Amino acid sequence: MKVVLFCGGLGMRIRADNQSAPKPMTTIGDRPILWHIMRYYAHFGHTEFILALGHGAKAVKDYFLHYEETASNDFVLSGGGRNVEMLGTDISDWKITFVDTGLHTPIGERLRRVRPYLEGDEVFLANYGDGVSDAPINEFIETLPADHVGSLLAVPPQDSFHVVNFDADGGMSGIGAVANMDMWINGGFFVLRQGIFDYLDEGEDLVTDACVRAAAAGRFTANRYYGFWACMDTLKERVYLDELHAKGNAPWEVWNADRTRLEPVLQP
Repeated sequence: MKVVLFCGGLGMRIRADNQSAPKPMTTIGDRPILWHIMRYYAHFGHTEFILALGHGAKAVKDYFLHYEETASNDFVLSGGGRNVEMLGTDISDWKITFVDTGLHTPIGERLRRVRPYLEGDEVFLANYGDGVSDAPINEFIETLPADHVGSLLAVPPQDSFHVVNFDADGGMSGIGAVANMDMWINGGFFVLRQGIFDYLDEGEDLVTDACVRAAAAGRFTANRYYGFWACMDTLKERVYLDELHAKGNAPWEVWNADRTRLEPVLQP
C-alpha cells in the first residue's frame, strides 16, 4: 500500500535561523525523522512512498540519492576498504517517488498534486511527516468502514501546559494538565480512499476542509489510540525523542524486534 508523506513544511518553531532543510529532515539520533517514519511503515509491509516535497526539496532528494546504508547497518569491510559486504539493509526494497508540490501549498493541495501517482490504489496511507508512533497501522487499516473515505489516528494531547477552570462567579475552581483531559487530537496518521478527493477542492486543506466535509456526511472516522505517539514541532520535543532513541527506549522503532514494548491499544 502506498504511503504519501508531506515533506514541505518550514518547521519554523524548531528550525535554527540558518536551517534550510524541511522539518521532516530534522534528526533523531543520526537519521531524520522522515527516515524513522518510513522505517515504521516499511516494518508493516508498506514500502512504496510518495514524498510531497516543498521547502527544502533538494535536501530530501540529496539525502536519498547519496544514502549510506553503513550508517545504520552492520557490514564487513575487506580488501583494504575496497569491498563492503552489508549484513543488513534499510531501504533496498523501498520505492520512493519524489514530487515537488510547491513551496507554500496547503497539505490538501499537495495530496491533489500527487494523485496521479496513486492511480490503481483504492486505499492508501498518508502522514504529516513530523510524528512517530507504535500504532499497529495494519489494524488501523482494517478498521476503516467500507463506506468511509478515510480515517485518522486520534491521540491524547501531549502538551505540558495546564488548563485553568473557572466557576460561575469567575473564581478559579481547578487546574489540570491538558494531557489528562478527555480530549483527542489529530495524530497525523491517515488511511484514505480515493473518494477523499470528492471532498477536496483545489487549494484546500486536507483536514479542515476535506475531512470535515466527509465527517459531516458520515464518511470519515477516527480511531482513538492509547499507545505511544509524539510529534516534533519544537526543540523540546526533539530533545525528548532524541533522549528516548539514545537510551534504546524508542517505542516507535517497531523494526527493532528485540526491544520490550507494551501491547498497544487501538480503539474505534
